[in-house]
Amino acid sequence: MVSLRPITEADLPTLLDIYASTRADEMALVPEWSEADKRAFLTQQFMAQHQYYQEFYQGANLQIIENDGVSVGRMYVHWNYSPSEVRIMDIALLPDYRRRGIGKKMLESVLNKGAELGKTVTIHVEYNNPALKLYERLNFRKIGEFNSVYYLYEWKPAANTP
Repeated sequence: MVSLRPITEADLPTLLDIYASTRADEMALVPEWSEADKRAFLTQQFMAQHQYYQEFYQGANLQIIENDGVSVGRMYVHWNYSPSEVRIMDIALLPDYRRRGIGKKMLESVLNKGAELGKTVTIHVEYNNPALKLYERLNFRKIGEFNSVYYLYEWKPAANTP
């Protein structure tokens, strides 16, 4: 059973592991760094991101994704990003839980609520993220680029309801 719950301070080590798993390919590109150096870098980057999200996305739902009671990912959603937009700030799963339908189920729940609210749903996605195909299957459309690293995708409820 897949569920969501709010993050707590006790989740920080798990959230760091989830974050680090999303950067594993990047870390493989710096073999001269020790594992301790990589972990220190990822910890610094994670904490900066964590503080940024809490400061600049006040009111957002920062949640742990659980599968049968085990923390397997995170989903951060700002339901009131703007009067007409829901922003998926982040969704990430640990490697062992990817490609199992968990991410799709979580995204569909956001899209359903977005449709209920009559809001567009947006997300920034790295250009090389394998999940791009999932977003496209869910009828997200690329509408822009950001810093030559991210695409901005959007899903419109009016285009996806009968």
